[in-house]
Amino acid sequence: QVQLVESGGGLVQAGGSLRLSCAASGPFRNYAMGWFRQAPGKGREFVGTSSWSIGNIDYADAVKGRFAISRDSAKNTVYLQMNSLKPEDTAVYYCAAGRIASRFAGSYEYWGQGTQVTVSS
Repeated sequence: QVQLVESGGGLVQAGGSLRLSCAASGPFRNYAMGWFRQAPGKGREFVGTSSWSIGNIDYADAVKGRFAISRDSAKNTVYLQMNSLKPEDTAVYYCAAGRIASRFAGSYEYWGQGTQVTVSS
């Protein structure tokens, strides 16, 4: 059983940066990790995903070039570095673990509790 805990959310001005962390416990190795977000009144949206080796990374067009996924296997932690933040990036951000790197939320077996990111204009 994999357990995920996100942290690092907060309030930031447009153009600023935040780094989200997703700490995993349990058999974390060999799982692909995904990041999703959900804004008020909207469905869960794909942000990015990486395979376990970080050799296969995919980002949503809305964040490509601004967000980056990295992984510290020694710490069992995955990061989402978010730069040049925009008000439309405001959402609850979730990390997820699954057997394959996918854009589809249904592909992931385990989810964190989410962390709020608010970008002010």
